[in-house]
Formats: sequence, C-alpha cells, structure tokens
Amino acid sequence: MTLEELVACDHAAQKMQTVSAAVEELLVAAQRQDRLTVGVYEAAKLMNVDPDSVVLCLLAMDEEEEGDIALQIHFTLIQSFCCDNDIDIVRVSGMHRLAQLLGEPAEAQGASEARDLHCLLVTSAHADAWKSQGLVEVATYCEESRGNNQWVPCIALQER
Repeated sequence: MTLEELVACDHAAQKMQTVSAAVEELLVAAQRQDRLTVGVYEAAKLMNVDPDSVVLCLLAMDEEEEGDIALQIHFTLIQSFCCDNDIDIVRVSGMHRLAQLLGEPAEAQGASEARDLHCLLVTSAHADAWKSQGLVEVATYCEESRGNNQWVPCIALQER
C-alpha cells in the first residue's frame, strides 16, 4: 500500500466517523423537535401524504437481517420513492446504537412491542427551513456519494 492509499483510507475513515456522528446528532435533534417518523409503515403513510416535508430517509438494518426478503422489498420501494422525490437516503447499520439514541428501553429491544427502527424519516415543515449542522453534513455526504456513483451511501453507528 502506498502513502497516498494510506492517506486516502485514513481520510475515508475520518469522514465516516464525522458523518456517523452527524447522523446521531441529527436523529436526537429531530426526535426532540418532533421531526422524526419511525417505522416502515409510518414512513410510507407520511411519504404518501406529504413527501415534500421529508428531507432525509434512513434505512437501518444489521447484517443478520440481510436475508429478510420482506424488509428488502420495503427498502427497495422506499428507495425508489425517495429517488423520485429527491429525498436523500442513507443506509445505516448498528440497530442497537440506534435504539439507544432514540431512547428505546433495553428490555423492549428484543420484545415484540419495540418500535420498528428500520425506516426513519427526518422532516421539515414547508414554511420553515429547519437545518441542523448534522443535516447539512449528511446532505453533503449524500451529494458526494452520488458524485461517486454510490446512490445510497452506507454508514455504521458505533456502539458506545
């Protein structure tokens, strides 16, 4: 590996950490301000009624769920809708960290009454151009990824 390749790998790792932290900040701020829709079904309802209010879609799944065909079909349909409506999309892994961020109780994470955290929508009212630093960082990352022909970038939320 050359020095240039090492520097590029280090830069990519730093960028991934920055974007991961921005996603975490954004989710906490959006939930606090009631701008977060959680769940595949709830997200589909919102996108059907008011797609212009959605500014970011997060599709979350861990490696062990990759064989879930129904979830993959949902994701494909949601991604298609987001692309048609110019909504940024990010794939996220680290469901346990996601549950921590959103305040899911530890005993409910494995229970049937736990919320469906596979799809999260961040919204912004039409009249107010809500922008958090996290949203700007994630939107920039999505734009850079599209420039590199990675239409749905992936990030990993790290356990803490």
